[in-house]
Amino acid sequence: MFRTQFLREMQPGEEPAVDALLRAAFGQADEARIVTALRREGRIAGECIVPGDDGPVGYFALSAMRAPDGWLCLAPVAVAPEAQGQGVGRRMIGMLSAWTVAAGQTVVVLGEPGFYERCGFSVARARNLTSPYPVAHTALARPGQDAPTATLTYPKALSPAS
Repeated sequence: MFRTQFLREMQPGEEPAVDALLRAAFGQADEARIVTALRREGRIAGECIVPGDDGPVGYFALSAMRAPDGWLCLAPVAVAPEAQGQGVGRRMIGMLSAWTVAAGQTVVVLGEPGFYERCGFSVARARNLTSPYPVAHTALARPGQDAPTATLTYPKALSPAS
């Protein structure tokens, strides 16, 4: 099911396969529409996939936050239904978390706190953030140990009013 290459940047032309993965992983089209909107908005900073024999089995998108300047948000994260429970998501997000430290980057994610903390993100470090979403489900990955104070403004496609 998996190729020897684990995680790589998504290549041009793979959008339909990623769209199909998002629809399968979430059982609906909402996340695929969000990614399309993020691309249209010009907010995508990077998209990575885990290649499988029949197309991607894992995917994540990083988008530029509207504020704070220079911060990224992680959304969506998807693993193909047949690959769920095999550690694909944990390894994929763990690699991303390590990258944030090495690159001196800040990435924020909204999601299941326990999962993201096992992957190297910190809910405690996000405690001083102001967000349109529940801070208790917001996690942060970045170099250092600080708990920054900032107001999060997501890309329009990820904003509550979108």
